[in-house]
Amino acid sequence: MVLPEHGELGAALQDAGVEVLVRRVGTLRRRLMTLSGIGSIARDAVRDATELRALIRARRIALVHSNTSVVLGGAAAAAAARVPHVWHVREIYSRFGRAWPAYRALLGTASALPCVSEATAAQFRTPRALTIYDGLAVDGHRAAREAARATLHLPPDAPVVVVLGRISDWKGQDVLVRALAQEPLASIGAIGVIAGEAWPGAEERRDAVLSLARSLGVADRVMLIGFREDVENVYGAADVVAVPSTEPDPLPNAALEAAAAGCAVVASAHGGLPEIITEGVTGRLVTPGDATALARAAATLIADPPLRERLGAAAARDVRGRFAPQRMLDAVQALYVQLITT
Repeated sequence: MVLPEHGELGAALQDAGVEVLVRRVGTLRRRLMTLSGIGSIARDAVRDATELRALIRARRIALVHSNTSVVLGGAAAAAAARVPHVWHVREIYSRFGRAWPAYRALLGTASALPCVSEATAAQFRTPRALTIYDGLAVDGHRAAREAARATLHLPPDAPVVVVLGRISDWKGQDVLVRALAQEPLASIGAIGVIAGEAWPGAEERRDAVLSLARSLGVADRVMLIGFREDVENVYGAADVVAVPSTEPDPLPNAALEAAAAGCAVVASAHGGLPEIITEGVTGRLVTPGDATALARAAATLIADPPLRERLGAAAARDVRGRFAPQRMLDAVQALYVQLITT
């Protein structure tokens, strides 16, 4: 395994007996999409390809798997060494603009393009794109409601809607804030809890959420609790978990893990979210960016605890089956065998 830095993943891999090599990896980032940035990306990709090609030949490696479509060096290295290249697509490039057709063509050179959702695979025009759902990485559960709320310093009886994940300009934290200002959430005094931090260097997004809350008069009903290791308390404290992404999300873990924990989920009806949540069966789907629709769906669930429990239980059964880790592992293994033996 080649990683750009030491960290928890590298340590876990080494504990499992996997050799880990740490080196700089050429990665596509939106902030680098400038003339100088593109030049830097190209230089990194060429260096990566040269080093990886030597590694492939020295170790007699049979297949290269680039675990995200923004990592560039594996494609050229695999081509030079004449071994199959698997380019795993975990991104939806809805905001890539005019650069997308060229980048899609580059990705299409891979031997296979496993995609984390059908919505992700739909970006491509090649039969090499196939859907392999990620397996659940966390066996989530909900802590007891009273204890969870005490831990998070939440009122025991207040309606609570939670959004989990990085604070960004498209994950929808602003949609939750707008929903709190609308009926029927406003009249019942619903509290919005935002669990997560902004990316380092993008703290202005957190400030923008707080500014919006102040401007709408709901600052006293918005709690930013930062990143939490004890996610079971966040789930346990929530009446509703919202996943209000305003841009298509490939397969958000926030929805997967909340559903697996048995939470009542309200999610945006685009990207991979409709592949996780079935409207009216395992949760609710609403129009992306529509704060009124989010407010109404959340309020309906808050007013009907048996419905919340029924949807959450159905979601847990469904997600734990369809997104079982072993299913993903079997699918990846089968793909490797197919590519290596044909």
